[in-house]
Amino acid sequence: MRTICFYFQVHQPFRLRRYRFFDIGNNHNYFDDFANESIMRKVAEKSYLPTNQVMLDLINTYGSKFKISYSISGVCLDQFEMYAPDVLDSFKRLAETGCVEFLAETYSHSLSALKSKDEFANQVKAQTKKIKEHFGQTPKVFRNTELIYSDEIGAMVADMGYKGILTEGAKHILGWKSPNYLYTNAINPKLLVLLKNFRLSDDIAFRFSNKAWAEWPLTTSKFVNWLNDVGPNEEIINLFMDYETFGEHQWADTGIFEFLRDLPHRVFSESNFSFETPSDVIAHHQPIAPIHVPNPISWADEERDLTAWLGNELQDDAFNKLYELIDRVKKTKDPDIQRDWKYLQTSDHFYYMCTKWFSDGDVHKYFNPFDSPYEAFINFMNALSDFEIRLNGKSAKKQTKEKDLSEEELKKLISKYQKKLKKAKAIK
Repeated sequence: MRTICFYFQVHQPFRLRRYRFFDIGNNHNYFDDFANESIMRKVAEKSYLPTNQVMLDLINTYGSKFKISYSISGVCLDQFEMYAPDVLDSFKRLAETGCVEFLAETYSHSLSALKSKDEFANQVKAQTKKIKEHFGQTPKVFRNTELIYSDEIGAMVADMGYKGILTEGAKHILGWKSPNYLYTNAINPKLLVLLKNFRLSDDIAFRFSNKAWAEWPLTTSKFVNWLNDVGPNEEIINLFMDYETFGEHQWADTGIFEFLRDLPHRVFSESNFSFETPSDVIAHHQPIAPIHVPNPISWADEERDLTAWLGNELQDDAFNKLYELIDRVKKTKDPDIQRDWKYLQTSDHFYYMCTKWFSDGDVHKYFNPFDSPYEAFINFMNALSDFEIRLNGKSAKKQTKEKDLSEEELKKLISKYQKKLKKAKAIK
């Protein structure tokens, strides 16, 4: 019996409000409460609630034959608590079935694994604590932000006690190898590595409603035929995707929910595949070889690297400036500062600064609430400047007394950012 591993990323960032230069030192509220609530409610109604109901119906129909897994970021769980308790309850009902596995990830859906081992570990502990609190599970398998992985990151995850990790089956890493097997981390072979089959996953996640696609419309019969075409010795098909695929990226009128409802029936009746969680896969399959990933990969864009979040001067400057504050953040016990620190680390903020204009440019524009990456950069750095002032321990009165000095410092910051924007636009 061969295996389908169905995994879904569930994440929503706390989006920044339009934070102006003159807000620095005067307004410490960085996040757009109205947008965050309205977007969460929209996605809840279009995607999370109906999809969770379909998943529950499928589990009720097929029992333990149908299994799925989720990683839900801590910042998304926070928003469920604040804006969508009905969604949280629907995930709890799924957890109660025993057919759903919840995975560990970073609380902030952050890039901390690339910068600070301690911060990375602290965020993972915080997220797993939240998972245990809501769903009664202690995660055994890890999924890093946007499937970002390298040999070194895998070794860190192994040291934290996790048995497995999910990542992208990137072509430049696999070469002639297939993603449809279980692998081991190249540094610590105790950590098992599940690789996304990006072609079959993206057929659902990205191409399903594309009428220009040669295979449109995608039916469950056609999809199962593709599964059956996979080499008979290839054991595992990892279908990894955003949960918003259902109802948000692929709207209900595309037929995506009908596809999802019918897929298990078609799999059981026309193939020799079963459904398993990542922990099941690790328990039931043997790894065939180590997978060597010396440089970080992700599941984003054609390159499957980090350039969606890091690489241009805007992103790198914002990223480095953010983590320059880490030692000062550790020294403060202020809950508001600790909360904002978590929310400012979310990878989406750096994604909005991406200056790609080629094959993946339209995707970045679609997910970007800002008019340009330059606006996203200035907005983030304005908020970060105020955050740094708070870290420096300046009270409102002290800020008023030192107003002239602060304005001079801020002018220098703006001048610095303008030079970077000019340079970045020149390489566009």
